[in-house]
Amino acid sequence: MKVLIISPKNKTLFNFRGDLIKSIKEKGHEVVAIGPNQDFIEDVMNLGVRFIEVPFSKDNVSILGDLKYYRQLKEVLKLEKPDVVFGYTIKPVVYGSLAARHAGVKKIYPMVTGLGRIYASSGLKAKILRQITGMLYKFSFKRCNKVIFQNNDDLNKFVNLKYIPKEKAVRVNGSGVNMSRFMVNALPEENIFLMIARVIKEKGVLEYAKAARTLKKEYPKARFILLGGYDNSLGAIKREQIEPYILDGSIEFPGETKDVVPYLEESRTFVLPTYYREGLPRTILEAMAMARPVITTDWPGCRDAVTNEFNGLLVKPKDSKDLAEKMKYMIENPEKVSRMSENSLKLCKEKYDVHIVNKHMLEIMEIK
Repeated sequence: MKVLIISPKNKTLFNFRGDLIKSIKEKGHEVVAIGPNQDFIEDVMNLGVRFIEVPFSKDNVSILGDLKYYRQLKEVLKLEKPDVVFGYTIKPVVYGSLAARHAGVKKIYPMVTGLGRIYASSGLKAKILRQITGMLYKFSFKRCNKVIFQNNDDLNKFVNLKYIPKEKAVRVNGSGVNMSRFMVNALPEENIFLMIARVIKEKGVLEYAKAARTLKKEYPKARFILLGGYDNSLGAIKREQIEPYILDGSIEFPGETKDVVPYLEESRTFVLPTYYREGLPRTILEAMAMARPVITTDWPGCRDAVTNEFNGLLVKPKDSKDLAEKMKYMIENPEKVSRMSENSLKLCKEKYDVHIVNKHMLEIMEIK
């Protein structure tokens, strides 16, 4: 059997789909991966896949650009004749599913890994884009065998909007987390908060910085680390917006790293105050695998993994004051932090281990 995976970024092939690819290959099947460029190509090739470049721009809204992407995908699919096509994120889902359908592929399984910025925004442009996107989703799903979602909010929204019949929608527990890599270690005594995210507005970066500045005045020994890189996409936060918080010592900003494990080992509480329409943030699962309590927003995807006062705390979106209160609670209630830590690990073992998630994925796609 030949399985073809359509990816929006090469980095996600080994970061988010690496273990899934290994599971497919272990069953004796061939895996072909499509990506937009030659970035991280050595890491991709180390997965043992055959790679094909089909360029596209993630943030581009050009109709001509999208049509070109669709046509190129269709040409590749006609040539490759895969048995199964699996695409994830909006353009690979929409255009990959349509291309697979018109190339005669029998098994098509797109995965909606969150709804992104346009479903979180309320402006006129976002509303127009939602209407267009909705029509594209609905049309592309017609010949798909199943459509995979990572949280209940997204699944129910698409069913209620009649993009997809309920019997065709199925949910998995995110992308899973490799618990052999993200191994549990003792919870540090020091109050160190860690946020891992791209430095963009919707991830709640500024809310985190403002909350840290408030708490630093009352708890000067507490530390607030922001791990991530500056971004060029829509919603990117400029360096000058975040630097005042770094210069006054409110937050520590090591920048971007390939290995987040040492930072998670050092931290006591993980924080992700996002209001981006996530699928199920992998950073939350990585923190849970290492037995860290999580503070995150009461928001689609995030609330699937975190139950308030069980394995973490839920905060209001875009509310730095509420976030500061929840972080203060973690500082002042060490015994509850310990209990939440234990619950995070237990929940991760039961639901989010990558082997459990991938087994479900292979069952859905009928890969035996």
